[in-house]
Amino acid sequence: MFSRFFIDRPVFATVLSVVILLVGGVALVGMPVGQYPDVTPPTIAVTASYPGAGAEVVAETVTTPIEQEINGVEGMLYLSSKSTGDGQSSIDVTFKLGTDIDKAQVLTQNRVAVALAKLPEEARRQGVTTRKKSPSILLCVNLFSPGERLDQLFISNFALLQVKDALARIEGVGDVQFLGARDYALRVWLDPAKLASRGLSAPDVVRALREQNVQVAAGRIGQPPATLGLDFQVPVTAAGRLPDPAAFENVIVKASGPLPPGAPAVAASRVGPGHDLATTGQAIVRLGDV
Repeated sequence: MFSRFFIDRPVFATVLSVVILLVGGVALVGMPVGQYPDVTPPTIAVTASYPGAGAEVVAETVTTPIEQEINGVEGMLYLSSKSTGDGQSSIDVTFKLGTDIDKAQVLTQNRVAVALAKLPEEARRQGVTTRKKSPSILLCVNLFSPGERLDQLFISNFALLQVKDALARIEGVGDVQFLGARDYALRVWLDPAKLASRGLSAPDVVRALREQNVQVAAGRIGQPPATLGLDFQVPVTAAGRLPDPAAFENVIVKASGPLPPGAPAVAASRVGPGHDLATTGQAIVRLGDV
């Protein structure tokens, strides 16, 4: 019967169809349409490092204080954290869908700044980073040399200088995580027996290395307020960072008197990569896009 009503009144049916078409056209113009709509809640990642600490120590001294300050930030849904045995702490803060991610990053950063005073000195020195991220890695790119003609150190350096920035500039890529980077690091092996015989500990060695491996500004000769009549100012250059592993091995940790020539060292050192990464027996450098 409903269809019969329009069949008997064709003019009314035509006018009604035109009105519906016009209303739909007007609504279509003002309707927001996104090519890639947000279907996942925005996430902010907070990462910190506490070198030399185990997972339990990192959780108690780094992760927990940061969590306590971040918890309850405006718009937060939930947070998850992870503390690893290599001294790394990562916290993912997930916000409500539709939250401005830039605003969420600022709010989270403000909470992290409050927590910095509660962190160990070494963790503060390493820094705490707050950045936007995708809930998961979207793509992993592995770089390797066929036949291992190039070593992993060369591949890592190439990825850092040439590939990472190129991937980060791609539209839609929020961050590129460098997994397996072989950054240069000074490796120091301590001799526990020699340390114990001299009443030393590992923190004593770390403190001595940190105090003697610094770059300082030594000032200038002739800089005001100086004696009048000086026509030149000469910058003073002081010996700064230790240049090679041998210089690190010669660092004096503690001395109670004159040291005899060739005094035995309590540690050995060499320059090498921080860590290695391989897959199916092949040395690789991995880049993760988020």
